Amino acid sequence: MKKVICIMAFVLTFAGINSVSAQNVLDGVYVKEHYPTRKVIPYTHLREADVMWSKRIWRKLDLREKINQPMYFPVDRIKDRRSLTQVIMEAVKEGSLTAYSASDDEFTLTLTKAEIDKIGAKTDTMYVENPDPPYDLQMKIVVNEFDPGTVKEYRIKEDWFFDKQRSVQDVRIIGICPVADNIDPVTGEIRGSTPLFWIYFPEARNIFASAEVFNRSNDAERRTLEDIFWKRQFGSYVYKEQNVYDRRIADYKQGIHALLEAERVKDDLFTLEHDLWEY
Repeated sequence: MKKVICIMAFVLTFAGINSVSAQNVLDGVYVKEHYPTRKVIPYTHLREADVMWSKRIWRKLDLREKINQPMYFPVDRIKDRRSLTQVIMEAVKEGSLTAYSASDDEFTLTLTKAEIDKIGAKTDTMYVENPDPPYDLQMKIVVNEFDPGTVKEYRIKEDWFFDKQRSVQDVRIIGICPVADNIDPVTGEIRGSTPLFWIYFPEARNIFASAEVFNRSNDAERRTLEDIFWKRQFGSYVYKEQNVYDRRIADYKQGIHALLEAERVKDDLFTLEHDLWEY
């Protein structure tokens, strides 16, 4: 009996040592200390008197475009990387990031925790066999949690302005909004898209600064989500500019003409800055 007890104690001790050592395994050749402690670059102080011109622009960022895929993948979280949607949802649910209603983009209505928990969650019912006699079927409620992979698009609200103090044209993102696929629960077909909520981008910068993004060329020189937005390393197109009617481009242009109108807005921004200088 004593021999059996000694053998069991040895096995448990060996298993405990292995479990502890497994937790201390370094998955790589060095300890990453740079990205977890990254700080954001502060915005340059801006006075109203310094802004001689400004224009508000709304963009759509499609995560299916190749340049934007580092923000969409991985669909399932892995050790050192999360998608843009996963970073935002985790921060919103833990309370470190405020979510605003998608009914407007002016950050007027804050979502409650109960409303946040309902985002993307779907309740379904199914029949399961009762393990006890008479082994009949019983209805069971199943709650499907939010799937970050359904978010394939983001809306971006930004302000372009000319700062006469620095003599530069600059842009600052004001807010971003994840847009999820609206999936038919019966057929599973995508029947449109649904904006989830708006977040105030300056509030999210500190969170984005420590969220790594995959670099196709060099794993040792990864960027962060903050780098992607700060350096404008994403693809997007304009779907609305500030106007007296408060209408989108799709309200007065269709098809190829809508794309040409979006390009006209982008060209106007470039031409304005170009025409401010003489060569």
